[in-house]
Formats: sequence, C-alpha cells, structure tokens
Amino acid sequence: MIEALKKIWRFSGREKSNINKSVLFCFLNAIFHMFEIAAIYVVVLALVSGVSGGKTAWTAFGLILVSILGNAVTKYFSQLEQTHAGYFMAANKRIDIAARLKSVPMGYFNDNSLGEITGVSTTVLDNVENIAPMVLVGILSGLINAAVFIVMILAWDWRIGILVVLGTALYLLITSRMEKKSIAIAPNRQKSEAVLVAAVLEYVQGMSVIKSFNLTGRGDKRVRDALEYNRKSNMDMERLFTPYVMAQGIVLQIFSIGMVLAAVLFFLAGTMTSANALMVVIMSFLVFAQIQSAGSGLSLLRIVSSSIEHAEQMDTIPQLDENGKKLTPNSHDIVFTDVNFSYEKKEILHQVSLTVPDKTTTAVIGPSGSGKTTLCNLIARFWDVNGGSVKIGGYDVRAYTLEALMDQISMVFQNVYLFADTIENNIKFGRPDATHEEVVMAAKNACCNDFIEALPDGYNTVIGEGGASLSGGEKQRLSIARAMLKDAPIVILDEATANVDPENEDRLQKAIEALTRNKTIIMIAHRLKTVKNADQILVVDNGQIVQSGTHEQLIGRKGIYSDFVHGRREAVGWKL
Repeated sequence: MIEALKKIWRFSGREKSNINKSVLFCFLNAIFHMFEIAAIYVVVLALVSGVSGGKTAWTAFGLILVSILGNAVTKYFSQLEQTHAGYFMAANKRIDIAARLKSVPMGYFNDNSLGEITGVSTTVLDNVENIAPMVLVGILSGLINAAVFIVMILAWDWRIGILVVLGTALYLLITSRMEKKSIAIAPNRQKSEAVLVAAVLEYVQGMSVIKSFNLTGRGDKRVRDALEYNRKSNMDMERLFTPYVMAQGIVLQIFSIGMVLAAVLFFLAGTMTSANALMVVIMSFLVFAQIQSAGSGLSLLRIVSSSIEHAEQMDTIPQLDENGKKLTPNSHDIVFTDVNFSYEKKEILHQVSLTVPDKTTTAVIGPSGSGKTTLCNLIARFWDVNGGSVKIGGYDVRAYTLEALMDQISMVFQNVYLFADTIENNIKFGRPDATHEEVVMAAKNACCNDFIEALPDGYNTVIGEGGASLSGGEKQRLSIARAMLKDAPIVILDEATANVDPENEDRLQKAIEALTRNKTIIMIAHRLKTVKNADQILVVDNGQIVQSGTHEQLIGRKGIYSDFVHGRREAVGWKL
C-alpha cells in the first residue's frame, strides 16, 4: 500500500502542492466534523441532566453552524485542489507522451499498436485523472482523521477506544489482503481496456473495407472479443472485491454493535454515566466513517497503481532526439554515404551513396518497393540509418535536434493527412504565426483558394479527421499550400501531383515551380515532364542507385530509365 501511494505521489509531479492542500483541507474538514459531535454531546448532557434553557440550545446551534460552514468551505477547497491535481497530472502526462511521440523512429509505430498508445492516453489516464488524487487524498486524510478520532476517544474513554482500535486494525487487515490479491488481476483489467480501445479504433478506421466486403456482423469479431475480454476482466475484479467488501462491512457492524453493548454493560456496572453511554451509542454510527473512507480508497489503489505503471511504459519509447544540437547550416546539400537500412530483417537500402547539390532538383524514380520513399524518409530522419550517414549542409542529420532538422525541410506526401481543424489552421500547421493574408496567398499559389472560398465558412471551415470531407486533389493542394507557407530551404516531394485533376495540373505545376525556386529539391515522380527537367535523375532498384545523370545522359542508355520513358510515351499516346 505504501509503495502504491508513493507511486501516485511521484507521478503527481508539479501537482504535489495541490494534493498537499487537499489533504490539509480534508483534515480541517474532520476537525469541523468534531464540532458537530460536540454539539450532539452538549444536547445529550442537557437531556440527561434535565437542564433546559436557551444557553444550551444556542451553544449547540453555534457548534452545528460552525461545523456546517467549516465543512462546506473545507470540502469545497479540498475538492477543488484534488480535481486540479487529477486533471493536470493526467494532462501533463498526455503532453509528455505527445512530445515523446514527435521524436520516435517511425518504425515504432509499425511495431506498436496505435490503439495501445490511444488507450494509454485516454482510458488509462482517465483512471489516473479521476481516481488517483481521490484515492491518495482519501486514504491519507481518512487515515489521519481516523487517527485523530481514535486518540480523542482513547482520551475520553480508553475502553471504548480499544474497541475502536481493534475494529480499525481488523478492517485495515482485510483491506490489505484485498489490495494484495488485486495485484495479480488489476493489470489484466488495464490491458483489457487498452485492447478494447485498439479494437474499436481499428474497426472504425476499417469501416469502408468492412462495408465494401459486406462483413457487417462478421468483421467485428475482434471488437466483440475485446468487449468480452473487458467484461470478463471487470467481472473478475468485482468478484474478487465483493467478498472483501462484505467482510469489511461486517467487521465494522460487529464492532459498532460491540460499542453499544459495551456502553450498556459499563452503564449497568456503574462505570459509565448515562450521558456518556448514550454518546457511545451515537458515536457507534459515526466513529468508523473516516476509516471506511480510507478503506474504499484502498480498494481502488491497485487499479490506480496499474494505470500509472501502464502510463509510465510510454517513458520507455525510444527517442531519436537525444544528443542533437540546434544547428543552422550555411548550405543545404544532401549527401548519402554508404547508407544501409532495413525494416526489421528486410533490407531496403544497401550501400547507397549519392549527392544532391545545394539549390538543385533531383528526381528519384524506380519500381514500387525499390526504396524511393525510404530515401526521402531518411533525410527527414523518420528512421535512423543502420549504417553509413545522411548529411545536410555538412552535418549528420543525427547531429540536429529534430526541431532544427525539420526547420530545414518541407515535405509534400502522396498520401496527405489533414487534421480535424479549420482549413486555415491546417495550412498554418508548419508556421503557426503566419497571418491570414499569408495563408490566402499560399492557398492562391497552390490553386486551392477557389474551392476554399466556395465552402460555407471559407478558411474557417472545419474539415474532418484526415481531411475526410475533401477530395484527394483538394487535400493535395492544401498540403502544397502548407509547404509553401513554411518556405523551408529543402523540399521533398513524394508524388506531389498524383491526386490532382488534369485541369489544375498545369497551374499546380507552376505553383510547385514557385515553391521550389532556389531550393534543394528531391522528388519522387513518375510523370515524364516532371522528371526530365531535373538537374539530376536517380534510378533506384532493389535498394541501390543503378543509374544517375540527366535526362539527356540517361535516355540513350539501356536500362530502367529508358524503359520508363518509352513506357510513359506509349501510355500518353493511347486512344479509344
């Protein structure tokens, strides 16, 4: 129990002070609760002694009023500090996870379920947010207040105090056993929740496939299995807790009845006054309230502890940006030297060496799966090379901080991802401080201003996650506008015009020329007119550079490039 409490305490980080304040207010709340008991005792003494009068009534009323006001104020501030601590300790962890995810190798996302990360960031941290401060504050304040109550009762009548001590000790013993038993089962519950989130997320993302293959009712087997797993793990937890919760209740009831019987016996034996005996009967309903509050928190302690352990697994995510420096190169040439790279055991690039001179355009072509996109991803350090080096401006990309590296690069992907936000914010993603006028200018240059203005809210139109409400060509043009606005010295284009309709292709080609003017360009392209104007053409096959040169140099050689050119010419010349 102590170790679990320490774990919550460590996890709270900057919120420790708010937890301290909440515990203090809980303690003060218990003190004000004593005023209520004192008021009852005043009334009991008056009734037993037969004394009547306004003084007794006003004394009792004053004590109760102080108790009510004090309880209200202290409970309000305790709950406020507790809620603040819970919200921010979870929020800080989510921000920390997000920051770490920005600097992990992309291979991490191949090896780890997106649902697992989502589950930790949502369900697992929801448990921490809603339960951890309540458990920590509840247990600490309950134990402190129970100890104060016990000391007061021992000082008032040690015989009744002994009964309270024994009842409290037995209650805590049962709670401790329950907490130890939950060690084995609580992690399984956390795992089941993460599995459920992963299954639901996959099901929603794959809904188009499920519907297109008419798998409704069959394609959701994984979701149904995850729901059953989650149901079973929760039921197992409840089955474990129920007998212990019943035992806790029975113990407190037995000792409450024991207090009443003891008071009666002591009164009959003449060792306790009738007023005190009556007060013991009343206190039997109140005395275990604080320890019961602490015990209810202990029953949730293992769940919180498991949630924190699960969340802290995110701290082991491998990081790329560990020793980088904020470098600003004087030139932006790109040099690969003997680069080797593999996805797990599958080799993608083998001994690749190439140079992209500063402020030149290099086109990369090759068969599907040859390693073209991997070349570009290594420049942006989405992965680290297994051997050799990739340098920008004379510095190894691993020498940069990721932020400094990405300041040098704009990327336009074939598969564009847009965020569930306004169109303007999506364009400003690479440069958040841009003005509206600059956003509009970039949109005009990227040939997307017309369709944006036609939307109901123009640039303030909120688009769906992934840009689901836009066509492929519209998303592509927004992506190019985003790259234009960022205005980085290196531009990487991965089939930037692949999803653009023919009537906008020429305009967009001019926009790309404006985007790439006086910049270092590396592009993956399959359109002949895009490739033939490049300063350098690299032909990739089976993870190696098999041909390099200009269009004029390569067109006369036998090989992949000449086959590519002839194949494109035949494709363009087809007729119905």
